[in-house]
Amino acid sequence: MKTLLYALGPMLFDSLGVIVFAILLVTGAGIVPATIAGTLVALAVVGYELARGKNVAALQWISLASVLLTAAATLFTGDPRFVMAKPTIVYLIVGTVMLRKGWLNRYILPEQLALVGDVMDRFGMIWAALMFASAGLNLVIAIGFTAWWPLFIGIFPLASKFGLFAVHIAVVHFIGQARLRRRAGGELQPLAAE
Repeated sequence: MKTLLYALGPMLFDSLGVIVFAILLVTGAGIVPATIAGTLVALAVVGYELARGKNVAALQWISLASVLLTAAATLFTGDPRFVMAKPTIVYLIVGTVMLRKGWLNRYILPEQLALVGDVMDRFGMIWAALMFASAGLNLVIAIGFTAWWPLFIGIFPLASKFGLFAVHIAVVHFIGQARLRRRAGGELQPLAAE
């Protein structure tokens, strides 16, 4: 439970702008108000980290830049297709960043990194695959099923991320516990033989 709470906090914080955007869009607020609110929240998240003297994660910078660019394009043109295309571009960029080894390390307790760091790296690749799949699916929905796009963007990204997050945490916990038991068993056996 401690691992779950440790990882959930940064994940929710990093995604807060997208969460606000999705909730407003699904509840019928419209693309422009949802875009403005998501932009303000994304700015607040980065501003908060900077004010605390913390390093802003690469994914937060990417999210903020993409929100600002697509928000400006949407607001200046009044064309919601910029917002609809944005997730595809963002998912491709984020998926590429996620291919970097060790990017998930901030989501796990430092003392657990030596135990399950390799598993975290493998899940980094799985997360990247989810982003690439999401990019393709978003493009298909935005172009072929435009009327369904607000419902899709309001549900699928968060549901798929929280679903993978739950599987990720459960698998990391299970493997970590198994490795701890194996280590404890291995350390106790030589003592019993003496």
